[in-house]
Amino acid sequence: MSDDCLFCKIAEGKISSHKVYEDEEVFAFRDINPQAPVHIVIIPKKHINGLDNVSHEDEQILGHIQVVAAKIAKQFPEMKNGFRVINNCGEDGGQTVFHIHYHLLGGRVFSWPPG
Repeated sequence: MSDDCLFCKIAEGKISSHKVYEDEEVFAFRDINPQAPVHIVIIPKKHINGLDNVSHEDEQILGHIQVVAAKIAKQFPEMKNGFRVINNCGEDGGQTVFHIHYHLLGGRVFSWPPG
């Protein structure tokens, strides 16, 4: 964990959140600025700045996040017809918190390209 990281503080319980899921490696919570009826942020508890900073040792946790996303989606009837998982990487990619995270969105129809 990083002492100055917003998402690390949320995972540690130092900043309150609406927790949706937690296990030894992952923490998931509702986004405070939802872009869909269901908008969950999924983070590893291990601090990784972004997708551009992952290594082979992170393969297990990245795969686990995909499984967790599917598990969470099954909890919400709004996602029965589909959902979207997004990772923003770097400033140009739209990343605003530099702790790797995934947005799980559902409950509405999404267009392509995303914009």
